[in-house]
Amino acid sequence: MNLNQLYYFRTVAKFQHFRKAANELNISQPSLSLAISNLEKELGTYLFERQGRNVTLTKYGKLYLEYVEEALSILEIGEKKLKQVTSDSEGHIDIAYISPLASYFIPKKVRAFLEYDNNKSIKFTFRQGITSELIDGLKNSKYDIVFCSYVEDEDDIVFDLLFKDKLLLIVPIDHPLSKLDFIDLKDIVKYPLVSYEKNTALGKVTMDIFKKAGINPNIICQSEDENGIYGLVSEGFGIAIVADIMNPNNFKIKQIKINDLNCNRSIYMAYKKNTYQVPAVKKFIKYINSTSKDIFINDRN
Repeated sequence: MNLNQLYYFRTVAKFQHFRKAANELNISQPSLSLAISNLEKELGTYLFERQGRNVTLTKYGKLYLEYVEEALSILEIGEKKLKQVTSDSEGHIDIAYISPLASYFIPKKVRAFLEYDNNKSIKFTFRQGITSELIDGLKNSKYDIVFCSYVEDEDDIVFDLLFKDKLLLIVPIDHPLSKLDFIDLKDIVKYPLVSYEKNTALGKVTMDIFKKAGINPNIICQSEDENGIYGLVSEGFGIAIVADIMNPNNFKIKQIKINDLNCNRSIYMAYKKNTYQVPAVKKFIKYINSTSKDIFINDRN
C-alpha cells in the first residue's frame, strides 16, 4: 500500500467512475484500475462494486473510506502547516538569549524586523538562559538562533559578533563607593566581591578582565545570572561587576561606570553551521547582522 493508492481510492469513491477519476488524477484509466485492484488484493476485500461504467462503494469500501479520508486530511493539514512554518513570509523562529538582552535588544530587534510587510506573519518563540544552556539547546535543535557570549571549541556553530556590552560596577546604596559615578578597576580590590559562577561565560569574561588588570579579587560568593548577583549586592554581601540590566530600581544598589575601556563583553548571534535553515530564519539572521554591528547595548540614543 502506498499514499498514491489512497488518493486514487478516495478520488474513485468521489466520482464513482474510473474514467472521470483518471482524468481528475491525470493518469490513464488502466493504471488507475490496476492500482485499485492491487489495493483490494492487499486488503483482502473488494472496495467497489462495478455497475457498467459506474462503480459504488461496497460496505467495506465505505468503512475504509472513513479512515482514508481522516488519514489524508491529517496529512494535508500537516503539509499546509509545514509550508507555513517554512515559508519566507510566514514561518516560525525559535530564539533564545541571555537575560541582559531581554528587556531592550531582543524586543527592539524583533519588533523592527516584523515591521517589514513581508515579515508580519512570521512567528517567534522566546526563551532566556545562560550561555551554556543556550548553546546546548542550539546543538539539540531546540533553538534556531541564540544570542549569547562566545564559547570556544564549538566548531559546528557560527558565532557572529554583534556588539560590545559594557560592564558596570554595582554597590549597595550605603556603600563607601556609592558616592562615585565613575571608578577605576584597581579601586575595587579591597572590597568583597560577588561574581558570576566560574563555569558561566560571564564568569570567564570577568576573570579575564581581572587578570589583564593585574587584580586578584576577594570573591566571597557567586551566582549564575544578573538577578542573583543584584540581589546579593542589594543585601550587602559585596560589590560586583555585572552586565547592565534595565530595571535596577528593583534593587537597593548604585550603578557605577568603569573607566577601563576593556571592561566589556562581546555579544554574539549563534546558529548551527552546515544545517538547513528555513527562509524566515535566514532572513532574520541577515537582518540582525545588517543592523547590529559595532554598537554598544548601553548606548541607547
